[in-house]
Amino acid sequence: MSVAAPPVLRFAPSPNGYLHLGHAYSALVNARRADSLGARLLLRMEDIDGDRCKPEFEAAIIEDLAWLGITFDVEIRRQSEHFSDYQAALQELSARGLLYPCFCTRTEIARAVAGRRDWPRDPDGSPHYPGACKHMEEGDRARRLASGRPAALRLDMGRALASVRPRLNWLEFGEGEEAREILAEPARWGDAVLARRDIPASYHIAVVVDDALQGVTDVVRGQDLFDATSLHRLLQELLGRPHPRYRHHDLVRDQGGDKLSKRTFAKSIRALRKEGVSPQEVRRRFGF
Repeated sequence: MSVAAPPVLRFAPSPNGYLHLGHAYSALVNARRADSLGARLLLRMEDIDGDRCKPEFEAAIIEDLAWLGITFDVEIRRQSEHFSDYQAALQELSARGLLYPCFCTRTEIARAVAGRRDWPRDPDGSPHYPGACKHMEEGDRARRLASGRPAALRLDMGRALASVRPRLNWLEFGEGEEAREILAEPARWGDAVLARRDIPASYHIAVVVDDALQGVTDVVRGQDLFDATSLHRLLQELLGRPHPRYRHHDLVRDQGGDKLSKRTFAKSIRALRKEGVSPQEVRRRFGF
């Protein structure tokens, strides 16, 4: 008789700064869920941005997680070491005519839709791509690529949706035990960027490929990534990858109601440790 493999979860921070309490909460929720399922808990470094991600931040993350008493299974997966995996997935999509190169800058896109209040925007607030490069003549496109002009790779959302079953969904547990079926709405993202001009992969393609390669069965992450799951479900379907169960937990917020963020200089775990805060205090704050 074969024995079923245990569930697999992952905590996947970006080493572009120090962990704050929001990260600590997410890591603790992952650890608690892994323990309740008898699951493996993996640590992944989402470090595709080589300019912002630093080894010293990764070392600090590992140190902070150990201080919180969280242990992980086997070795760390670093996205920066696996661009070939993402490139293979992009080539698979490209071979099916689902990608196109885009030479436009963010400034050019903003200028093209300026003043158009009814222009659609994705869940992150960025305007949908108006399509200049999508409709570019093939000869012009080839000349630009041959000249070495940098280009992003965008997903042709219309073609992508036409090539999958009309109803994509996922099981969403939130922070409870009762699942809801959520209808994915990937069209809200427009022609999403899957490889950037300066980085040969985007978060969206990397996370889908990583979860599949690592056998992740349950994704536990913040509510701020709930909308991204629609795009991830589409990519999973296009690439024939399995889709995990999802738990999007509440966010830790500051006194003004905004989510904690590195960009707003939320106090780091490292700083709290220097102030004498104990891991038990952090755990008690969140009910662990």
